[in-house]
Amino acid sequence: MSAAVVREREVVWSAAVGTASYDDDRETTADTQYRIGSITKTFTAVAVMQLRDRGLLDLDDRLEEHLPDVAAGSPTIRRLLAHLSGFQREAGEMWVTGDVPSDEDLLRGLAAYERVLPAARAHHYSNLAYGLLGAVVARGGAMPYTEYVDEHVLRPLGLARTSWQPQAVYAHGYLVDEYAGTVYREPHVDTRGVAAMGQLWSTVGDLCAWAAFLAEGDERVLAPDTVEEMWFPQVMVEPTRWDRGWGLGLELVNRGERIFGGHGGAMPGHLAAVYVDRATRVGAVALTNAGTRGMTSELALELACATIENWPAPPEPWRPEPDPPEHVRALLGRWWSEGNEFVFTWKDGRVNARPTGVPPSVPSSVFEEVDGGWRVVSGRERGERLRVEGDRLVWAGYLFTREQRPFAL
Repeated sequence: MSAAVVREREVVWSAAVGTASYDDDRETTADTQYRIGSITKTFTAVAVMQLRDRGLLDLDDRLEEHLPDVAAGSPTIRRLLAHLSGFQREAGEMWVTGDVPSDEDLLRGLAAYERVLPAARAHHYSNLAYGLLGAVVARGGAMPYTEYVDEHVLRPLGLARTSWQPQAVYAHGYLVDEYAGTVYREPHVDTRGVAAMGQLWSTVGDLCAWAAFLAEGDERVLAPDTVEEMWFPQVMVEPTRWDRGWGLGLELVNRGERIFGGHGGAMPGHLAAVYVDRATRVGAVALTNAGTRGMTSELALELACATIENWPAPPEPWRPEPDPPEHVRALLGRWWSEGNEFVFTWKDGRVNARPTGVPPSVPSSVFEEVDGGWRVVSGRERGERLRVEGDRLVWAGYLFTREQRPFAL
């Protein structure tokens, strides 16, 4: 197993233990490459979002608008990304027969694939959905899926140890016999036409860089606003237990007051995980070449949580703000609406507002000045306008006054 922790784009801890290959008794290292399985889906999702940002698709387009021979009424790109498509889990029975579909086979089989649930009925994990998203990327990007990801994602981010086939030095995958303690070498399965669901190999170092990207974006690949969009929950996996959900290609895990985004991965003889907390920019990676009992997702989350708890980032020193403009100063202070008190402040060159008494974890509303008024760019009532009318405010359709007042309709 190899593991690492990243904070603010810096790998702050890494370790490796055990054997990468029993053929030559080679020990693993922090630079050993492992198969990362379904973590590949996060790269696929980023490629889809790039095409959206380039105007080549809309997330609410139906699949039939981008692939030939898809039946009318197909699920949307958004639902494919969030495992809400209702498509069957796999592209046929490749894990039973060994018959891995080519790009052409994947599309030829469209008529035979089942919709096991109505779209958006419930979360249903689907490797097939991501295989089809890979085909969407290939058509929209006008090149094979793997070449598109190489050119538009891996190379710009400098992920030189992330590849579609294993590159030395890499770990062989094994199955450990439950009772005898012996090991069996697992095959390297080339996923061919469904590569978009789980073909990649990588290292803890590259995946730490990927975690940092997923936390804040990088203009060379995807704007921060688009990365933020990927974190917005589309579905809860278990509606009765809000501990795990899905965004646009990102698994979202609730750990107390923190939401970690990332993905787990499993392929024959390999288990993998990468998760990151956007608030602290702390993430962790765990990779192993044992196909069972690796608990890589749990380990990565525990490493990240332990780092945040036991090694907190130093607080930023307080600095005085520059004087706000006069028309801004007139907004600052206490306002009342619906019987509740709000405090407007000036921070980092922007107007902020928050109700009194809310927990510190609740973000403030942050305003930008636009078109002679104000609009919320983050926090409560995002997107809504605020209008100044003399000694009162109108925000999101509600009146704000300097004194507490009843509704006066």
